[in-house]
Amino acid sequence: METKKQTVKEVKKSRGVSAFVVIIASLILAELFFWFILGRGANFEDGNASNHPINLLGTMFKGGFVVPIILTLLLTVVILSVERFFAMNKAKGKGNLIKFVADVKRELKSGNVDAAEKLCDKQKGSVAAIVDAGLKKYREMEALNLSKEAKIQSIKDEIEEATALQLPSMQQNLPIIATISTLGTLLGLFGTVLGMIRSFQALAGAGGVDSMALSVGISEALINTASGIATGALAIISYSFFSGKVDNMTYAIEEVSFALSQTYAETHNN
Repeated sequence: METKKQTVKEVKKSRGVSAFVVIIASLILAELFFWFILGRGANFEDGNASNHPINLLGTMFKGGFVVPIILTLLLTVVILSVERFFAMNKAKGKGNLIKFVADVKRELKSGNVDAAEKLCDKQKGSVAAIVDAGLKKYREMEALNLSKEAKIQSIKDEIEEATALQLPSMQQNLPIIATISTLGTLLGLFGTVLGMIRSFQALAGAGGVDSMALSVGISEALINTASGIATGALAIISYSFFSGKVDNMTYAIEEVSFALSQTYAETHNN
């Protein structure tokens, strides 16, 4: 029971930043950047935002209301990626994860459970907490009068339960990043369509082609396309990278779980 309480406590400590808070903060920053940086008069002819842009910042401003939305998504991905980077490092623990697993397996093979527990104390992190829960159950099973199969299954169940408690903290915010990978691209295409509509309206004007409106429409289409694709690409890269980290930690846990079960089966008659 004590092991489970410690595991739950570990999970609470490792809670990451709320995605909702990040999105709201990113929206505020994006709106401020859009109006006060991109929309500055210095970025346009005669200092008027309604005139032709004279640099890239002004061109981005002409992208319209979709730009701050895409910027919100982009900032959200960046902030959540940084947050996940530190969270994953904390979950992994202090030392090299592969070496940690190898050392634990070596100590188990030697029958030195105490040394394996000390390795967990030294490693720290979510993976070490799960392995430590399995080791404590391993020691507990040695004192119980149960069949070998029941004891091995109990060890596996303990590790699975500890993993179920720790895994949500490792996967936190990854679904948001995965959603943005699609949403960013779709918003970019939406902005592209709006820009093309404006361009066609300029071409179809009764008084001839409105070059200013045509330029604004093309700028809106290109800026939104580029920013949407960039946001989606960054989100995909971030999601793939951190999902791989979670998979590596899961594999490490499964490897130690198998090692625990095998060691108990080989070293105990009952």
